[in-house]
Amino acid sequence: MVSKNTTAKKKQTGKSSESSLRVPSKWRLRLYVAGNTPNSIAAFANLKEICEVHLGGRYQIEIVDLLENPMLAKGDQIVAIPTLVRRLPFPVKKIIGDLSNRERVLVGLDLKPAAPTRA
Repeated sequence: MVSKNTTAKKKQTGKSSESSLRVPSKWRLRLYVAGNTPNSIAAFANLKEICEVHLGGRYQIEIVDLLENPMLAKGDQIVAIPTLVRRLPFPVKKIIGDLSNRERVLVGLDLKPAAPTRA
């Protein structure tokens, strides 16, 4: 009975769970790196590609090089690099790594629902 109601609601809205995720009009992302290391370069390239495919120009990426401005890490409590901080839309979220795991990044940014856990 519960599943029928769930199905009925999906039919009424005409949206799947993935397409029903709210995609805000403006995204502000901050990528913390440390110089031009391979991980930093990969993180930026992966982020740029993800943004182009999923956000279509509705984003702003700020690169913060902690070798030049180490005090900026304190504000976002950065403990590892590279780290991506989603500042808008709220809530603030952080993803650590070179962002090569696209699935993890999409879920972390709320651009894709998390896979259901097995019971």
